Amino acid sequence: MSGRPDGSKVWFDPYGVLIQPGQTVRWTNRDKSNAHTATAYAPQNDEHPRRIPEGAAAFDSDYLLPDESFEVTFEVPGVYDYYCIPHEMSGMVGRIIVAGPDQTGFNDYPDGDLPDEILDGFPLIADILKQGRIQKDN
Repeated sequence: MSGRPDGSKVWFDPYGVLIQPGQTVRWTNRDKSNAHTATAYAPQNDEHPRRIPEGAAAFDSDYLLPDESFEVTFEVPGVYDYYCIPHEMSGMVGRIIVAGPDQTGFNDYPDGDLPDEILDGFPLIADILKQGRIQKDN
C-alpha cells in the first residue's frame, strides 16, 4: 500500500500477484499520509459483488495505519479481487491469482458488476499469469 505524499494518488504494490495454494500474502501500509484496507470483493464486505472463488473466505484488514500489516493465507485456487475501502473509487484495487503449477483456465469476472473507474484498475489475468507480479508505474 503506497501513496504520494500529497495524497493525490494511492495504490497497492504490487497490485497483481500469482501465488500457489497455501502461500501467505502480507499487505503493509507504506503510505505515511493515509490509512488503507485490503478488503475482498464479497457480499460480506459491504454487500460488494463476489469476486473471490466460491468456498474462499472473505477477508478485510480493517483500517491499517502507516507501517501496520495484515496477512491472509490463500488455500482455494482462483482469482481474488480486493480493494481499499476509502480509496476504491480512486482505483485502489488489486488481484491475486492462486494457482498450482499446471493450473490454467482462469476467467475474469463480469464487467458489469463494478463501475469502469474500478474495473480499469485491475491488472489482466493473462499478464499476472505471464509475469507473476505486476507493479504500477507511479
